[in-house]
Amino acid sequence: MAQAPNSSMDLSGGEASSHGRRHHHHHHFVLVHGLCHGKWCWYKAATALRRAGHRVTALDMAAAGASPARVDEVRTFEEYSRPLLDALAALPPGDERVVLVGHSQGGFSVALAAERFPERVAAVVFLTAGMPPVGRPMAAITEEFMSFAGAEFFLDSRELEQLNPHIPGNPEIFGPNIMAQKLYQLSPPEDLTLALSLIRPANRFTGDALMRDAGLLTKERYGSARLVFVIMKDDRAIPVEFQRRMAWLELGPL
Repeated sequence: MAQAPNSSMDLSGGEASSHGRRHHHHHHFVLVHGLCHGKWCWYKAATALRRAGHRVTALDMAAAGASPARVDEVRTFEEYSRPLLDALAALPPGDERVVLVGHSQGGFSVALAAERFPERVAAVVFLTAGMPPVGRPMAAITEEFMSFAGAEFFLDSRELEQLNPHIPGNPEIFGPNIMAQKLYQLSPPEDLTLALSLIRPANRFTGDALMRDAGLLTKERYGSARLVFVIMKDDRAIPVEFQRRMAWLELGPL
C-alpha cells in the first residue's frame, strides 16, 4: 500500500468544520477517549459529526466509561483496546474505511488498531493525543511526557493501590483540581460536573510488553494510513510544546 501524505494541523477555531464542508464527503468516524474517560466525553463532537451527515461510533475501552470490566481485571493494553480492535474486525468486507480519532491515551489505541487493520483505516487523527512514531515503544511517549511535565503538573491526581499483581504499575484517577484547571477549563461548568461523576481509575500500561515493543508499529501498516496530528494551542493537559514534539517525531518538521 502506498504511503499516504501525513500532516499536522494547528487549530484555534472552526478550520476543521469548514474543511469538511468544502469536500461534502461523509465518513465513518470511530472515536476513542482518553485516560480515565469514556465514550460519553464525545457527546458534543459525535452530535456535530452526525448532524453534518457523518457516521459516528464512539467506544468505551475496557474498564472505562460504561464497560462492565473493573480496572484490575484488564491486565494488558491489548485487553484495554479490545473493544476498538473488535469493532474494526467486525466491519463488513468492502465497507468504507474508517477515520480513527484518538484523544490523550486514546492515541495509542488507534495506533495499535491502524497497525492491526490497515486495510480498514483511511486516516488516523491524533487529537492532542499520544502519537507514537514507527520504531519506538509506545510507552516511551508516555514516559517522556511524565518527565517533561513533572509530578507537580498532575496536581491532585491520585495513584491508587494495584489490586492485580499481574498488572505492572498502579491505576490513577484525576482529581477535581486538575479536571477544572487543565482538562475542562474551557468547558461549561455542567460538563465538569458530569465528568467528575463519570471518570474512572485507569492504567497507563507503561510496563506492558506490547507497549514496550519497539517493533510493534511498522511503516508498512501503521504508516500506510494518513496520519494527522491536531495541535490545540489552548490544551493544558498536553502542552503545545509536547504536542509539537510528538508530531515532529512521526511527521517531521512542522
